[in-house]
Amino acid sequence: MNVKTEGSVDSEAVADDVATARPRMRAARLLLQAVILAVSASVLWWMITNPRFEWPVVGEYLFSEAILRGIQTTLFLTVTCFVVGGLGGILIVAMRTSPFTPLRIIADAYLWIVRSVPMLVQLIFWFNFAYLVPRIVVGVPFGPELFSWDTNAVVTSMVAGIIGLSIHDSAYMAEIFRSGLTSVDSGQKDAARALGYRASQIFFFISMPQAVRVIIPPAASQLISLMKGTSLVSVIGMTDLLHAAQIVYGQTYQVVPLLLVATIWYLVLVGALTLFQRWLEARLNSAYDRSVVERKRVSRAESRNA
Repeated sequence: MNVKTEGSVDSEAVADDVATARPRMRAARLLLQAVILAVSASVLWWMITNPRFEWPVVGEYLFSEAILRGIQTTLFLTVTCFVVGGLGGILIVAMRTSPFTPLRIIADAYLWIVRSVPMLVQLIFWFNFAYLVPRIVVGVPFGPELFSWDTNAVVTSMVAGIIGLSIHDSAYMAEIFRSGLTSVDSGQKDAARALGYRASQIFFFISMPQAVRVIIPPAASQLISLMKGTSLVSVIGMTDLLHAAQIVYGQTYQVVPLLLVATIWYLVLVGALTLFQRWLEARLNSAYDRSVVERKRVSRAESRNA
């Protein structure tokens, strides 16, 4: 006789537990997997065996000096413009949340203009800024001139690229920061005001630290978009990764292999940023989960002692 005591577990029930059950391999799913595998294998075989890809040429230029210098320029532009754009985004979102109406109007107008004009147009505009301002002058308003520089000597292609990319990035980073700030409980802001905190203190010491967890994923995506957007600086003569490849295939007429070299490096760089994004999100989420668990444990302990 099979006797079950209280707390015992039926082995048949465990075997039929939905949580441990495996999905059945249906015929349609097996067929779809076979089709995907066959198509992927055929595409891969076509890429390997097609002589027009010229894989030996790809290997020859993959680590060439010109390409590596272009990668350095791309990374420099990405990091510099992301930092400058992030600082500008913080400033713009602080202006948008300011109780001073003129600052809010200026911030809204800035976002409307920058987000409406394509990045390529902005880059070309700043590259030709010397047409509007032939000389950059520092002096007393309506008074004597103290210093002046030739605009073409100051606003080089590098400077124009940094200005254009940073301004474009700042508008989108401002929206990312704004979405993160709206996720913070308004009750904490009210409590900070009740304690006498100023608006700037609430923004930098109460809202922003808590909004970071929400801001990181879209900010990392914006960083990846910025890295790919740096390829546009090739139109103003900057030797980034894409322009370096263009210079080489302009001399050798091997267009497809050099484009493959640029593509491979973009895949590597974006893949590294994606892995870093996932690692950072996991760290932030684990820290947040531990803090939540700790707060719940302390709350339960206090309720038992009460």
